[in-house]
Amino acid sequence: MMRRQLWTDALHAAGVLFAACVLLSGCTGSSPVTRFYTLSPAAAPVAADARSPLTVVIGAVSLPDGMDRPQIVLRGAGSQVTFSEFERWLGSPKDEVALAVAGGLKQALGSASVFAGPLSTGMSADVIVLLHVQRFDSALGDAATVEAAWQVLPAKGAPKSGHSSVREPAGGPGYDALVAAHGRALAAVSRDIATAIRASR
Repeated sequence: MMRRQLWTDALHAAGVLFAACVLLSGCTGSSPVTRFYTLSPAAAPVAADARSPLTVVIGAVSLPDGMDRPQIVLRGAGSQVTFSEFERWLGSPKDEVALAVAGGLKQALGSASVFAGPLSTGMSADVIVLLHVQRFDSALGDAATVEAAWQVLPAKGAPKSGHSSVREPAGGPGYDALVAAHGRALAAVSRDIATAIRASR
């Protein structure tokens, strides 16, 4: 009788251990993979500027509080908003936008040195750009929409202000296409700012 009880207990323990292993492996195997995305401006050829090269600094970037988070924020029907827990920006959205606009300005201005952030000690800027992003909407499989107010503050001359509104079709169903559309939209914003910078010289 004692042997039968011991055998029963051993089988029960083995069964419990096996079930735990199956559950653990099932949970591990089905865990979603977090993917990270970064913004980059669409490349565009520019004409060389014969004048002395500029030093441009993206002095400040602001976004709506709800957009300044690592998760990609999706705009749904009506006023619906969802957060993509496993689709995230590589850096903070403010930094991503600043770097994308800096890259776009570099392309649009040709020989300019453009920095997304403070200059090193002893360096000076010919132009400081302030950017207030009012909309940064992502509609998966549809379009990226960027609206931004900006200021160009030259070291010499009067400041210039402007507003850019760009809706860029995604051209595809996934997050890669959506992020690329945001890059193209920010490149368009950069070209508007570059036009103001040239006019300020």
